[in-house]
Amino acid sequence: MALYSEKVMDHFTHPRNVGIIENADGVGEVGNAKCGDIMKIYLKIDNDIITDVKFETFGCGSAIASSSMATEMIKGKNIKDAMALTNKAVAEALDGLPAHKLHCSVLAEEAIKNALKDYYDRHGIAYDESLFPESDHDHEEA
Repeated sequence: MALYSEKVMDHFTHPRNVGIIENADGVGEVGNAKCGDIMKIYLKIDNDIITDVKFETFGCGSAIASSSMATEMIKGKNIKDAMALTNKAVAEALDGLPAHKLHCSVLAEEAIKNALKDYYDRHGIAYDESLFPESDHDHEEA
């Protein structure tokens, strides 16, 4: 079996939704210092529907493929559905990732959730803090 599925290779070589959304309604950025992957997700939201989503990812092929697939999975969906997206669902949609690359799908999930949290913060919308657990990448020493 090949290390990467055809879907991973397709989303890596032909990523969807690459770019920046000017005046985005929400922006989420995450990074993993160990592997050097950095993901930034931009959301355009209208009446609780994600009408557009773009990403910029600096990282390996699995990180780019995970970003691409995750944006495809939430585009046109309502916020509630986007919040429910899991790294497992992203990895499954890619027909699997090698075990040592699963963190890439985790970053995609966290970037989307950070972008949604940013949207709520920008628009003064109340939310349940427990829906946005702090990622291991964002901890600061007190």
